[in-house]
Amino acid sequence: MSDLGRGWTESAATSDDVDDLAALLARHEEAARGWSSSGRDAVATDVVGAGAAARRHLVARDREGEVRAWGTVHDRAAGRVIVSVVVDPTLAAAQASALAQRLFDWAEHAAVAVARERGLAVTQLDSGCFADDPRQQEWLRASGFRPMRSWWQMTRPVDPAEGSEGAFAPPAPGVVIRRVRGADAADGALPDADDLRTVHDVLEASFTDHFNSHEERFEEFVARLRADPGHRWDHWWIAELTRDDGPDGASVEPVGALVSSVLGAGSSGHEGSYVEYLGVLAGARGRGVASSLLHTVVADAARRGRDRVGLEVDADNPTGAARLYLAAGFVTRYVTQSWHRDVPVDAALDVSP
Repeated sequence: MSDLGRGWTESAATSDDVDDLAALLARHEEAARGWSSSGRDAVATDVVGAGAAARRHLVARDREGEVRAWGTVHDRAAGRVIVSVVVDPTLAAAQASALAQRLFDWAEHAAVAVARERGLAVTQLDSGCFADDPRQQEWLRASGFRPMRSWWQMTRPVDPAEGSEGAFAPPAPGVVIRRVRGADAADGALPDADDLRTVHDVLEASFTDHFNSHEERFEEFVARLRADPGHRWDHWWIAELTRDDGPDGASVEPVGALVSSVLGAGSSGHEGSYVEYLGVLAGARGRGVASSLLHTVVADAARRGRDRVGLEVDADNPTGAARLYLAAGFVTRYVTQSWHRDVPVDAALDVSP
């Protein structure tokens, strides 16, 4: 990194970097949002754990060997990569901006390499920032990204009584919420394969009318979710609807799905639950299926002794999901933004380390 001064180095991330990267991320979150929530386990998963295969990293160290910046490109789905650039907030503005530009240039090169491997002509770079972080916004704009969407990061407290029978109204007639079969499978074993595919297929179909939907193969979907340190099979649910209007009589159809995970202990010392996905097929909306799935995860959290449920929602979601969550007692704790840039494969910069 001669353009940043003598003695600076850059390299791929290794297990030896995990603690330093976690500390860097914490400093960034505290400066940009006011508090840190990322844990070491999540960083380790992305760098050297189950999530590492889909990610490329670049770490920049100063002449004293301290980690000052970190770039990540995550092969998220065909035609889309997630770009993360984290720069030490204690650096002088000029030095920080130079590091950010270097990492965004590297991210473009890495994203194009991913696109070539997938046989694509164009790929989308999808990055983001906290809504109250003008520094990151300035770097994104300077690197050719455009602001696309705002996301509400919502949370809801859980009352222990909500785990009791009858705490919520039952699902509408004909609607049944159940866990995926075999959800108690031992570590390393998969639950019922048909149920897992049902969850994937329902979610893919549910989100086709959502902003920036990109098809994700079943194998990629399962591998990505399993890589999350908070993943649990018994946090996957399917909503089924019995219809009596078919030519062959009653039929049972999957119409909704919810996948949640475990949130680490907060200031109260209690864990929480996080809704990774909640989707309902267009033809089944308006029957209270989404509400019943949401009630299910809240009741489950209460029975497990958890104190909150969190989720993310597109502020402009066309299905009215934001209204559903507000009505269910969720409040917005902070807001993030999505910034996008489309890059033709043949226009890649040559910025290899």
